[in-house]
Amino acid sequence: MSGFRLSSGGLIDRNKPIQFTFDGKTYSGFEGDVLASALIANGVNLMGRSFKYHRPRGPVTAGSSEPNALVEIGEGGRKEPNVRATMAEVSSGLVAKSQNRWPSLDYDIGAINQILSPFLVAGFYYKTFMWPKSFWEKIYEPLIRKAAGLGSATYKADPDRYEKAYDTCDLLVIGSGPAGLMAALVAARSGARVIIADEGAILGGSLLYEDEMISGKSARNWLSEAVAELSSMDEVRVLPRTTVFGWYDGNIFGAHERVQKHVANPSLFKPVERTWRINAKRAVLASGAEERPLVFGGNDRPGVMLASAIRTYLARFAVSPGKRAVVFTNNSSGYEAARALIAKGVDVAAVLDSRLEISDPDLGEVPVIRGAVITDVKGGKEITSVEYSAGKGSQRINCDFVAMSGGWNPIVHLACHRGKKPVWSEDIAAFVSPDVGEGLVAVGAAAGKFLLSECLADGAEKGLAAVQSLGFEVAINDVPNVSSNQTFSISPLWSVAQSTGKAFVDFQNDVTVNDVPLAAREGYTDVELTKRYTTLGMATDQGKLSNINGLAILAEATGKSISDVGTTTYRPNYSPVSFGALSGPFRGHHFQPSRLTPTHQWAKEHTAVFVETGLWYRPMWFTRQGDATWQDSMIREVKNTRENVGVCDVSTLGKIDVQGPDAAEFMNRLYCNGWKKLPVGRARYGLMLREDGLVYDDGTSSRLSDDHYFMTTTTAKAAGVLSHMEFCLQALWPELDVQCVSVTEQWAQLAVAGPQARSTMQKIVADDISDDAFPYMGAREVTLECGIKARLFRISFSGELAYELSVPADFGDLIIRLIMNAGAEFGIMPYGTEALKVMRIEKGHVAGGELNGTTTAYDLGLGKMMSTKKDYIGRVMATREAFHEPNRWNVVGLLPLNKTEEILPGAHILNIGDEPSMKNDQGYITSSTYSPMAEQWIALALVNNGRKRYDEVVQVWDDLRKNYVHATICDPVFYDKEHLKLHATTLSVAKEALPTLEMKRMSPLDSKIQNGRFGMETGEDAGVSLSIRHPMSIVMIIARNGKSSAVSELMEKSYGVTCPLPGRSATGRNVTIHWTGAEQWIVTSNDLEEGDLYEQLARSLEGLASITDQSHGRLTLSVTGIHARNVLSKGTSVDLHPRVFGTGHCAVTQMAHVGVHVACTGTNEFELLLFRGFAESFWEWLTEMSEEFGYEVKGAQVD
Repeated sequence: MSGFRLSSGGLIDRNKPIQFTFDGKTYSGFEGDVLASALIANGVNLMGRSFKYHRPRGPVTAGSSEPNALVEIGEGGRKEPNVRATMAEVSSGLVAKSQNRWPSLDYDIGAINQILSPFLVAGFYYKTFMWPKSFWEKIYEPLIRKAAGLGSATYKADPDRYEKAYDTCDLLVIGSGPAGLMAALVAARSGARVIIADEGAILGGSLLYEDEMISGKSARNWLSEAVAELSSMDEVRVLPRTTVFGWYDGNIFGAHERVQKHVANPSLFKPVERTWRINAKRAVLASGAEERPLVFGGNDRPGVMLASAIRTYLARFAVSPGKRAVVFTNNSSGYEAARALIAKGVDVAAVLDSRLEISDPDLGEVPVIRGAVITDVKGGKEITSVEYSAGKGSQRINCDFVAMSGGWNPIVHLACHRGKKPVWSEDIAAFVSPDVGEGLVAVGAAAGKFLLSECLADGAEKGLAAVQSLGFEVAINDVPNVSSNQTFSISPLWSVAQSTGKAFVDFQNDVTVNDVPLAAREGYTDVELTKRYTTLGMATDQGKLSNINGLAILAEATGKSISDVGTTTYRPNYSPVSFGALSGPFRGHHFQPSRLTPTHQWAKEHTAVFVETGLWYRPMWFTRQGDATWQDSMIREVKNTRENVGVCDVSTLGKIDVQGPDAAEFMNRLYCNGWKKLPVGRARYGLMLREDGLVYDDGTSSRLSDDHYFMTTTTAKAAGVLSHMEFCLQALWPELDVQCVSVTEQWAQLAVAGPQARSTMQKIVADDISDDAFPYMGAREVTLECGIKARLFRISFSGELAYELSVPADFGDLIIRLIMNAGAEFGIMPYGTEALKVMRIEKGHVAGGELNGTTTAYDLGLGKMMSTKKDYIGRVMATREAFHEPNRWNVVGLLPLNKTEEILPGAHILNIGDEPSMKNDQGYITSSTYSPMAEQWIALALVNNGRKRYDEVVQVWDDLRKNYVHATICDPVFYDKEHLKLHATTLSVAKEALPTLEMKRMSPLDSKIQNGRFGMETGEDAGVSLSIRHPMSIVMIIARNGKSSAVSELMEKSYGVTCPLPGRSATGRNVTIHWTGAEQWIVTSNDLEEGDLYEQLARSLEGLASITDQSHGRLTLSVTGIHARNVLSKGTSVDLHPRVFGTGHCAVTQMAHVGVHVACTGTNEFELLLFRGFAESFWEWLTEMSEEFGYEVKGAQVD
């Protein structure tokens, strides 16, 4: 042995030395080391300081339950605090620092707290800092906050990548010790899909240090063969460095994989961490058992370690914590550690066994002292000796490290995550897993079986039972035999009463053996209260080492049994999971998917400044030379629109296609105003109420034919309104034959407003749109001069003469350019949401601020819209007396008395002279803006009985922003009160040839696609191939009530294929049909020209189904290659395994937070259909997820 590194052995690669730093000093280790083992090899046992007393601490474990050796790893944005040195693998350039010390680890001024320890007992913080009261904020709180915590988090952005992934398996094996490996082998040999996950970098668990022979082979050789067999199986996924941290309803498990956490400079093409959501039909808990420390004087000194940890350091890392050991045990496991030390040539001074009666351990010349307990460990930052008592006084043994074993605690946490409590077993003096059903079964040491032979047999038996319950036929071979006479016996020792030094139960939080009885004496006898009063089990290890000892001491203090005391509540996460891993790639710009309008690229080219409205990105304003501020841009846009003409993309409004014989009746019941008599070719403003009578949404809807309506909603309520409509049809009025489908993404909708709006539109619309031919609230299909079929609506949100033009979305970019060309001679300018907001406030139009879920139609001044001649949703509740009381808040306008003063939204309204209070509150500002037309600030507000208080002066009170204004209550219409502008007449304009633009359908990814090879260079063909199938004909079919069979028959007659069953796709002549929902299908075609498929289906299925064209609203992506499934499984919980989701299967799912229809079209071939607005955001996610495997982009592909 050279220093503390053994001269041979271990699973380290001595040919690959690694340099790293700890607290600024450079050390060397080997590949395969963890930080703790590498430091121990360099003679460093002091790695941290305790939380309260700042006592010197070294590692006590060799795994994830480590409470002492917590360090900061990394620099800059990669700095991470509270990392367990026992788990952190060393890599070249690793930078580590100790924490919770000042100025250094060796000389920590915080250690003065040890002198104050008599005053810092359990619950001291509840009894101190009480006086003087004035000290709290200025002295006590700052001091406490500065002392809190261990490490420090970085303030810099994290440069690393994180991912999420999903998988489904027949059997999940949690842990890879002997029981877990046997369960996995038995299941995998049956053909079952198996996932085996282990938190260690190397699979094996206790087999990594076990020295028994298994079927004539060393444990390590047997382990290597088992892992190799599992790794070679196609249906087995092996996940090292992966902690299963939670068990959830539906047998869902969360797992945290540290993919590159062990690498100082990780690859940019792979994540450093990944969170798995695993849907397991069955699971075995093979998590093993945690060795329990003993509670005795000085048990926290650097060099006092668990016996199993020492075995791990010897066998796996070839290091010894010192040169001379004392083993202190109350069970047979301590002797295994003694034998391992002897075998490695480390001097064992003695084995101290607290039991009086034990069989001969056969340790040669090593003395075994029965009935002996350590009373104190001598030394400071390192051990010099131990004092022990064997019934007669105290004796001393010189040593430099101690191996302790207090028994074993089965790791039952996962089995208790769903509410059940563990069960106490007197046989092993520990809690074991409760019976939670066949979904999760504990095996091996996790089930309280501590012998190697027991673990192998139990794993095989329960792995067999698990897959047999799923119908797999298993040909089980003989269970490997173990050539050993191993036994396990224990006599519990919860604390050493004779201890002379401080004895710790919870190492990190410095909870001593005296703190628990103190809490009990002070009335905190419930285990949950004891935990919080003493902080026992509240450290970063969450009591994994300390809790059972603490419960036993509490039981003794209260005169109860350990079983009666019970345990605290087990909750996920089993061990810490980083926020990065939990969020995956969904952070920063990708926190949520972005949704782009059809004119987004054009807006970017024209200096638009964007705002997020929900998921949509909309231009707020367009900057031009001379605009000093955003307000200058807004004023320019408003004035130009009111004086000339402006254009605004309003595609984000919800658009819903409503068809069916009962469409008129449905609309009539849905809205509070009448719809049955609306003529074809006309639009109407509609108000939708909730069942409680309050306003839900508003918008215009147009009647395109007797049984066909085109509805618009507000941007915010688009999805909600569609869900509401579907609920009404499915649950309230199933007798109505009506079909609804979102066409928001199918149409680019452009508002053209201003005195020159008609002059501009006449130049691009082939139809007559004069005032006589196309009056206010007209709606009809038109043909543009360029030949594109569109829908035109004469409606206005600005209060000006205005049109809204709907064109197929792929032409949105082209049409806005045509409109800009057509309006150039009239001074056309684009305007954004700020100008839109200003103009709607000037006209007194209500929007989100007023439609806030608490207002009625009467509050909004729209009470007269409510029909008295029909029934509709909300009618009964809307007539409640409370909704018609005079003191309700009504929408009114407000004008500041001083025209130079601002009125800000959210400000409250008070009567002049009233003090601010809830009682005196008269309302609040819902919307406000500077009005270029009024040349002052204006506002809409909800005011108590506001419509009866016109011309009254009130105080606008905004104490938060120190804004106090006197204002006059007035009519909410500030501009063009007679609404003359809506009906403005314009001179006819001669149609002139406009500049020629290429008639091209623009894919939402046209500006994003770049052909080539990207991501990881594997030296082989790309693992994934991506392409866009554009343009395609895409049509939605929804069968009318009771007509699905007739629809299927006609489809077979026309295209040679019937409508497929749920979850299936089918291909016929020129078309593919995908199931998307109950009696709903999407039909796609690469062969039929745009519009042909829609027209064919509309003719052939007339009266049988509602047909809507989605060719522009959805985009089709092709994902192929051997890793296609792996990529897609990073975004969806749908099981894409070939057994379950083969060719011809499809599903509607959410992928990367985007609604996607996924279809398997061949071996490792998939097609995805998604709404076009999400395409760019989804493409960024898809390419990033593909980088790990190397991917190629082939651009637009059409078969």
